[in-house]
Amino acid sequence: MKLKPMVFVLMLLLIEASGADVINGSKGLPHTKAAWVTETGKLTLLANTRFWGKVHQVKSERLDLPLAITVWDVQGLFTLNYGLGKHFELNITPIIYQDDQTDAGLVPYDTFIGLKVGSFGSRTSSLAYGMHLQARFPTSKKHNILFEPYSAGTTEFGFTGLLSYATDPLYPEDAFNLHANVGYHNHNDVGEFLNKTRTKYSQVLYQSQHLHYAMGFNIPTESFDYGVEWYGIAWLQRPPLAAESRENYLYMNTVITYKPYRWFRFFVSGEIRLSADKDKTVPPLKERAYLTDLPNYNSWRINVGSQFTLLPISVFRTSERDILIQRAESRRELFEQIIRERRETESAEEELERIREERRKAERELERLRKILEGQNTQKQDLEDMRRQLEPKK
Repeated sequence: MKLKPMVFVLMLLLIEASGADVINGSKGLPHTKAAWVTETGKLTLLANTRFWGKVHQVKSERLDLPLAITVWDVQGLFTLNYGLGKHFELNITPIIYQDDQTDAGLVPYDTFIGLKVGSFGSRTSSLAYGMHLQARFPTSKKHNILFEPYSAGTTEFGFTGLLSYATDPLYPEDAFNLHANVGYHNHNDVGEFLNKTRTKYSQVLYQSQHLHYAMGFNIPTESFDYGVEWYGIAWLQRPPLAAESRENYLYMNTVITYKPYRWFRFFVSGEIRLSADKDKTVPPLKERAYLTDLPNYNSWRINVGSQFTLLPISVFRTSERDILIQRAESRRELFEQIIRERRETESAEEELERIREERRKAERELERLRKILEGQNTQKQDLEDMRRQLEPKK
């Protein structure tokens, strides 16, 4: 039985997790989420276009002639991210356009809604951790698309653990930062048919599930950020043979981000698939036409996007001088906290040392007592021997 969409809305409010392969509009890298959440009251908008193309050589069986066709896979989306509080962030990502290897394409495709619970860890620590929940809602009429991650047109859900490291704990995005994600995704697809033929290859009999993972680092400079990441999935329960994307995959992505203003950034990234050209699909030939011999995942992909800060509007009025003053104040507060924690640590160490000294004193006193008792037992035994010697013999 499939869960109803309302159940997933409630899950978004009650639990923590993450899911599918869409561009990350929050902190981190395009496919690797950071454990830090967006600042409270901050609203950002990211627009992204991803594309891949290939001139594919085929043969016409009817004419017995070689042919060439151009195959495209284009996706366009935007994502809104809003900081709800110190540890919470909401993100909404509708896919506006998705190629489906037809002339029209899909407008719109599916929508993703996520909730990040993060920014946990000491303020003075370089490590932070969190969790992310994401649900996929089927707002398109067509699914199970070639070259795209698997979807059966159901409401899906998943969760991801987030871990981040930065050399500057106060302003982590301005220093070297490293991120790692591991999560689980459930396609909630039992009972679905993946195409119109409704064969034994297309019916979903078991819940399709996979693990997803990502790891990457970012090197920021004053005007540019340079990042590298690796991400992929590993199936726990593969979808049926008619699924267009039922293989494990691994990609490497390099990204360059240009930051001319505090409220605007532009990025370009290039992805290369590191996994093999495996194809475990049994497709209906009429729907795949000349594409049956192509792998199910693109061998490379290009992302082009830009991100704008919409709120707070004060970001457009704040000068560089104000930013430096604010950061100096934050640094002062951080240094004071470090000093307090160090004093508390020193006090705790002194207390522990006093406890250890008292324990050593107690052990010495116990040893003295043991020796005294042993001496008393020896004296008692000597007196008993003397008494026996003085007694008259019968």
